[in-house]
Amino acid sequence: MSEKYASQQDLESKGQKDAYKDGSSTPTMSKVTAVTSTTDLFEDGTVDPIYQAKARVLNAAIQEIGMGKYQWWLFSVAGFGWFADSVWPLLGGLILSPAVNEFHFNGPFLSLALNIGLFVGAVFWGLGCDIWGRRWSFNITLFLAGAFGLAAGGSPDFITLASLLAVLGVGVGGNLPVDSAVFLDFVPGSHQYLLTILSIWWSVGQLVASFIAWPLIANFSCAQGSTTCSRAENMGWRYLLFTLGGMTLLLWAVRFFVFPLFESPRYLVGRGRDAEAVDVVRRIAEFNGRTTTLTLSHLEAAAASVNAQEKAGEERHVLSQSSAFTMDHIKALFATPKLAWSTGLVIFLWGIIGLASTLYNSFLPYLLASRGAKFGDSSYYTTYRNQVILGVIGVPGAFLAGWAVEQPYIGRKGTLAISAGLTGVFLFASTTARSSNALLGWNCGYAFHSNIMYGVLYALSPEVFPAKDRGTGNGLTATATRIFGIIAPVIALYANLETAVPVYVSGALIIGAGLIALLLPYEPRGKASI
Repeated sequence: MSEKYASQQDLESKGQKDAYKDGSSTPTMSKVTAVTSTTDLFEDGTVDPIYQAKARVLNAAIQEIGMGKYQWWLFSVAGFGWFADSVWPLLGGLILSPAVNEFHFNGPFLSLALNIGLFVGAVFWGLGCDIWGRRWSFNITLFLAGAFGLAAGGSPDFITLASLLAVLGVGVGGNLPVDSAVFLDFVPGSHQYLLTILSIWWSVGQLVASFIAWPLIANFSCAQGSTTCSRAENMGWRYLLFTLGGMTLLLWAVRFFVFPLFESPRYLVGRGRDAEAVDVVRRIAEFNGRTTTLTLSHLEAAAASVNAQEKAGEERHVLSQSSAFTMDHIKALFATPKLAWSTGLVIFLWGIIGLASTLYNSFLPYLLASRGAKFGDSSYYTTYRNQVILGVIGVPGAFLAGWAVEQPYIGRKGTLAISAGLTGVFLFASTTARSSNALLGWNCGYAFHSNIMYGVLYALSPEVFPAKDRGTGNGLTATATRIFGIIAPVIALYANLETAVPVYVSGALIIGAGLIALLLPYEPRGKASI
């Protein structure tokens, strides 16, 4: 077993063998192979060889500790980021009709303001967490969302509302790029599929936001289409902001005061802070009630085994230099043709799916109401009841996605392609609806399959980026989808939303994305991320 571990992880060098000759060390670390594949995703030469050697040792150490209390806590608190990323972008659509009734503005401008904030947040926090670390980003993003969401409920006019939602978006935009990197950095390779199941929080966010909006907006809003609408008559959307803002602050408090988030050991190794990385692994083991055999000498030996293969006299700069505020993290994601192709395709996928989904989702409540009006059932009650139904339908999709990505011959790429294709089909089918119930039925199919699609996309993206550059990669993908998120309401300003054109465009783009997913060069199923 120890020979298998060594051969797969390039630990067979003399320096590595010597480092593991410390009694029980060798057999304990070798237990990794009994649990999961020890083959990592990247072939030699794709990432910095010293980092790769050390990351393999860290993978073995985290696998040795196993999936314990710390990781399950992290599953919950990282899930808060998925929850926020679902709730707040959806909120722009949930409050659109009553806010327009009160402030009399052109509806797409509200979505535009929020998406500009999401774009800034994706760039700032995504790239930043590879520079100053994961911990502060992990906590600050959720606090910004809660604080400014709460404040937005008191907005006296549209400019204030749009400005506060834009700042809120800066926080929300960083949630998924940072939180997915944090979770993947701590979870054993045998449980990486849980990153897909984390999308259950995204589905729960949709359900909770819609469920709260249903009674509040249905009972505390001006009548749709009313010419005059005072603040006192239209408090529903404000109550919704107060409730969701307070809920987000509560989730932040759990993160900040209850859960002891350690800095990512992979980030620390990427900065050359090996001793701190070893200490973090030891503290995780203690939290889980277990022990670890990892020592600093193991990481030093991993580096020595690489240096021994370098030409004599060649001086090698290590990874800590790549964490300055330079383009190094971006360049690293395009270091080889295969990695560049992978990075480019993932960014492109996020962009076109972001355009399609934002264009459709941002105006789904309006679409349901306007089409319902033709059938005589366009009340707020019916509209937001339907939103709750769509939220419920999305929940089981996360579990199906978590199962599908681990199936042979399907994996991440196959699941993404199939779910994206079916999502597009249901969007096309929705144009045939001749009653609001029929439209709701087609949208249920869309909600179910799109939650699978997003669950896989949220998991696959960080998996195909090396950990030392993962925040940057996540930031680039999030930036792509946020850019198109900005473009979508601009399109809506000049498009006729009473036609099926946005649906045809969205459906075609998502089906195309499913086909493109099959071209991805890396399949993370059965391989450990480094």
